[in-house]
Amino acid sequence: MIKGFSPDKTWTLFIDRDGVINRRPAGDYVKQWDEFEFLPGVPEAMARLSDIFGRIIVVTNQQGIGKGLMTAEDLEEIHRMMVDEIEKKGGRIDVIYYCPDLEDDPDNCRKPGTVMAERAKTDFPDIDFNKSIMAGDTENDMLFGKNAGMMTVLINTNDIPEDEIFADAVFPDLISFAGSF
Repeated sequence: MIKGFSPDKTWTLFIDRDGVINRRPAGDYVKQWDEFEFLPGVPEAMARLSDIFGRIIVVTNQQGIGKGLMTAEDLEEIHRMMVDEIEKKGGRIDVIYYCPDLEDDPDNCRKPGTVMAERAKTDFPDIDFNKSIMAGDTENDMLFGKNAGMMTVLINTNDIPEDEIFADAVFPDLISFAGSF
């Protein structure tokens, strides 16, 4: 269990996609389902996390759309297939928010900004950010969580050096995080 935290069904898990749920392609984007590859143990981890958290929300930057490398429909098909596979293993994702904006677009909705967290709070007013965890693999994910007032968990699939980590907790992969409860 994560020291000092005992999540239950009143808690919300915000989770990043690329690098946490699926393998992040080097220098590229997952543009279609046949490029999507779950990281080891993720469907089982999602089943375990579904037993713990009342709500599971994916928040993902997807500027491949803004770059014209894929369409919103392509992304939504990938997400439908991903959710189906997770559900087959007993897990769930309640909703997916994605930002198609380019990083240099003014007023973009990308993490570390909190636009996607604010959308979630509008859609689900019972979300309490003090009873929420953001699990991600990048500094922007951790900043997103901190900016919204959440606890942060680094899923360290990028092998970030220990002295550069500012998350509340660190796990090597999602299955280790799920197993900590």
